[in-house]
Amino acid sequence: MSNWLRKRVLAATILVWAAAALACSDPLEIEHFEVVSDAAPPARPKCRQRARLRNAYFGDLHVHTGLSSDAFMYDVKLRPNDAYRYAFGEPVRLPPLDAEGRGTREVRIDRPLDFAAVTDHAEFLAELELCNEPESAGYDSAFCERQRDAKSPLDLGLAIISPWSSRDREVCGDDLSVCGERTERIWQEVIDAAEHWNDTSPRCDRTTFVAYEWSSYRLGSNFHRNVIFRNATVPRRPISYLEVKREWKLWELLKQTCLDSGTGCDAIAIPHNSNISNGRLFAVDYPGAATEEAQRQRAELRRALEPIVEIMQHKGDSECAPRVASVLGADDPLCDFEKFAMLLGKLSEEDTCYTGPLADSVPHRGPDCFSPLSYVRYALTEGLKEEARIGVNPYKVGLMASTDTHNALAGGVEERSWPGHLGITDDEPAKRVTLDPDAYGGNTSNGPGGLIGVWAEENSRDALFEAMRRREVFGTSGPRIRPRFFAGWRYADGLCNDRALLEKAYAGGVAMGDDLPAQPEGAAGPVFLTTAERDVGTRSAPGGLLQRIQIIKGWVDDDGNSHQAVFDVAGGDNGATVDTDRCAPSGVGHRSLCAVWRDPDFDADRNAVYYARVVENPSCRYSAWQCVGLEGDERPAECDDPQLPRVIQERAWTSPIWYTPGGAS
Repeated sequence: MSNWLRKRVLAATILVWAAAALACSDPLEIEHFEVVSDAAPPARPKCRQRARLRNAYFGDLHVHTGLSSDAFMYDVKLRPNDAYRYAFGEPVRLPPLDAEGRGTREVRIDRPLDFAAVTDHAEFLAELELCNEPESAGYDSAFCERQRDAKSPLDLGLAIISPWSSRDREVCGDDLSVCGERTERIWQEVIDAAEHWNDTSPRCDRTTFVAYEWSSYRLGSNFHRNVIFRNATVPRRPISYLEVKREWKLWELLKQTCLDSGTGCDAIAIPHNSNISNGRLFAVDYPGAATEEAQRQRAELRRALEPIVEIMQHKGDSECAPRVASVLGADDPLCDFEKFAMLLGKLSEEDTCYTGPLADSVPHRGPDCFSPLSYVRYALTEGLKEEARIGVNPYKVGLMASTDTHNALAGGVEERSWPGHLGITDDEPAKRVTLDPDAYGGNTSNGPGGLIGVWAEENSRDALFEAMRRREVFGTSGPRIRPRFFAGWRYADGLCNDRALLEKAYAGGVAMGDDLPAQPEGAAGPVFLTTAERDVGTRSAPGGLLQRIQIIKGWVDDDGNSHQAVFDVAGGDNGATVDTDRCAPSGVGHRSLCAVWRDPDFDADRNAVYYARVVENPSCRYSAWQCVGLEGDERPAECDDPQLPRVIQERAWTSPIWYTPGGAS
């Protein structure tokens, strides 16, 4: 054991002792998380606008309001109703607050969303309100004083870092009933807001989902999940990290109290920010599951409860890293995109995360080491390894994106007008363009985030939820690009010019998120069809032109090495540029792209995974737009700093398609 490892293990042991001394885990009362009513969801008419070959609908499934402590502490007072008001086209007001406690900045989304979900942290829903009510019994407690004085989420961090955290009994009462009852009252507000804004008429103008975030930052690594319910038949309370410390316990409890309850309750969990997880979110380990059968069962549970993963949000991109020595194949320069952890710490493989014995107990100081498993692309190939080992791929995930806004601005992703994401920490251009890595929430490593796109027959809860479950979804870095991705065995080379393209694509193959069927006799190899339409934008902000479509392939060789290959299949590097002083793009591009492509290195005996990436021409990043037109004292010094990131190549990612010899199991 190296000195480095000894120090880490010793630190882990000390943390365990300290956490155990500070608090003990509370017993889990299952009845608190059971569905209150077994009444069936009300029937609703079909939408007038239905598409048998499916439409693209855009939404945001990662939205925080003033119910989240890490938004409230920055003067965000907007509530779930306000988040939906903004998502669907009405104005809201952001801090700074005036003397009456009202926001002073009015903002409105550039284009309303089709669907949205508020996902406030389940942790501290009750405590946040109780600690700000002078008449509450725990108002003068040490916990409440810390909560009111907190300057960043790290000031309350032990509760979501310690494996033995507990609720404060001065605030919650000896039996924790005070916090339990208040949590249920606030949870009802979340449910009521979603129900109010969900359009159940045949117009289907807007859809909402009841949701919350389970926020584990266990031992300094990110394990967060957003839990999305199909309908309003939901548990009595949201499950928080204060009750359930491990992700598989979350899956088990959701299965027990929701999916298997016979009430009509249904849910999925969406992991996010693997890029700040030190490789832990996709770590291939099964603590407490010693046998191969136990590991298989846990992998099956994960695959059932987590069909999609968030690949992009305001803390950056989690697709891939520019250079990964342990992954064979040419480097992918387009992976150098919105790298939150790298902007903060310039992490590289020289800072490789420890993965040996006791790795699950090693503490971290946030994202402090490099792991390929901090990125979704390499988790996809790791899933192929697990499928070969235990017969189940736990990482058979579709790709989506959202904002993680803490300003309640569901879908507020326009670079040109982005007003920030975290209350008073980035309420001015100077804060949004600062290069200071210690400026929590307000430095240039953050951004507007992305959107989830869903291919569904109609804009309704059932249709959208089923699309997410079957993984026919995609993510974008903000623009409303519309990508398609299919695979079959006998697509014709001229399919791009066929008016019946979609009809033949569905009839002759599978869509994104699915498995290729068994290879038919006489078929040389799979044929992939990919298309993309540019974001048409708005009259005030035209969408960008497309530069290329790429297909990314991942596989594992006989020695267990992961491989990647990136193919330009439509368009290509066209030399397009943008003048960042005026944010004026130049160069040619495409309104739409299409390709029929065959893998030149297809091996019928080897598992593989494929997904498509659609890339726009370069455009101005929000940090360049913030500086346009500012002069004199109004112009932040960082606007003239050559280190300020100014250019972005917006993109979209489709969910993968998997190939398994003999067909998927």
